[in-house]
Amino acid sequence: MAEERALKPGPDGPDPRHQVDELRRRIDEMDESLVRLLSARAACALEVGRVKKLLGLEIYQPSREADVLSHVQRVNPGPLNDASIKRLFERIIDEARRLEREAEVENTGDERTREG
Repeated sequence: MAEERALKPGPDGPDPRHQVDELRRRIDEMDESLVRLLSARAACALEVGRVKKLLGLEIYQPSREADVLSHVQRVNPGPLNDASIKRLFERIIDEARRLEREAEVENTGDERTREG
């Protein structure tokens, strides 16, 4: 009951339930934007993988991964800390690498390139 009373709109402010709904709507919009951006990033990574194959380069390039992780931590404005940003991008990079390997298997039929 105390929580219900605390959520009732006061004479000076908006309805907190409406605020929560509006914030959730904004989060949904941001999630949709993130999905579009991640998909665009993945498509770009696939193209990088295609070019690397033409050049005879390995898919996994630790120095490039270190550069990306350093960059995203450097541009991080917060509130997520740098360690959180690093973990998120490690996962994004892992998924991009997996896509590159899957594309290689599809293009060559070489099952040995598939991750286990």
